[in-house]
Amino acid sequence: MSLNFSFSNEHESVRSTVQRLCRDELAPLVFEAEEQETFPKHIFERWGELGLLGVRYPEADGGSGLDKISDCIVREELSYLSQAFASTWSAHTHLGIWPIWKAGTPSQKERFLAPALAGKKIAGFGLSEPDGGSNVRAMKTKAERVEGGWRLNGSKLYITNAPIADFLLVAARTQPELKPQSISLFIVELPNLGFDIFKLKKEGIRASETALIHIDNAFVPDDCLLGEIEGTYPVILDSLSENRVGVAANALGMARAAYDAALSFANDRLVAGKRVGDYQAIAHKLAEMSAQIEAARWLVYYGAWRVDQGTLDSATAARVKLVASETAVSVSEQAIRIHGGAGIMREYPVGRIHRDALVYIIGEGTSEVQKNIIARSLGFKP
Repeated sequence: MSLNFSFSNEHESVRSTVQRLCRDELAPLVFEAEEQETFPKHIFERWGELGLLGVRYPEADGGSGLDKISDCIVREELSYLSQAFASTWSAHTHLGIWPIWKAGTPSQKERFLAPALAGKKIAGFGLSEPDGGSNVRAMKTKAERVEGGWRLNGSKLYITNAPIADFLLVAARTQPELKPQSISLFIVELPNLGFDIFKLKKEGIRASETALIHIDNAFVPDDCLLGEIEGTYPVILDSLSENRVGVAANALGMARAAYDAALSFANDRLVAGKRVGDYQAIAHKLAEMSAQIEAARWLVYYGAWRVDQGTLDSATAARVKLVASETAVSVSEQAIRIHGGAGIMREYPVGRIHRDALVYIIGEGTSEVQKNIIARSLGFKP
């Protein structure tokens, strides 16, 4: 068996396209978006024009027909520029529409997936709740059948894209029993009279708009039950496992950005006639940061390769996410230390990157949750 640790020409073309977009069009938008905590929605149509919203989807369904490795490249490069932009992209192009592609009816795909891939509609995914987080089995949001559809009641918390979304996938309990078959997904068009959406102010990924949602007797028609069937819990699990590899690529992009900023500062900053990087304490920090990033890089793309091979399991996804997210936090913290006082000034990116990186040892399953998943795969019961 041969091993190939190089990216294809197609992969490199995807990378150069995203890098060029970030440099020429998106970079000038980042500072104002962060300061105002508002996402520039017009970017979606540009992403759609370039095929970046459909990287993972077959051409027959309106996508670009590429692979998970390409998806991770897009995530990495967007995150290198701005994790808020990358998080907004991810919540839309994976969590918000992947289940529709996977389990939606032809009508649902035409009505929601197609315009979402074109950037004409913005999507999000309502799973986490105030009491149970992302523990699906503890879900309290309920859907009761009524004439012509369903009535939803409950609440969702930390829902990315909710303030700007045209529709949300919302998980709700359609049966009272605490079992996977009781959880279903609904496509909820916004605005909906039963959905009160409250935008949250955050310390990290500030330009990615996030919300608390109160759901009070919201009506959803029958044709907006995903797949027009109950019990789509397995689709949620598949989506979360694959997305953990994806957000690991986000973390990799942040780690690279923090490292490059620190490397540049260590080359330019002079102390007592020497570059900061020529002091052993700083040089060793940079050496360790580069090693951490290299290890995370190949674990992320191994995970992406496993997705493309159809062999990804939850423990592998957990390992990928755990290592990459912790690397982003560690590297960005060291980057601040290398900058010294400049590290907490907003004119330098490392403080923002560190705040954003902290989100990913919590979001998409905390590091502790990832360790539990890994431990269970080893035969233990934490």
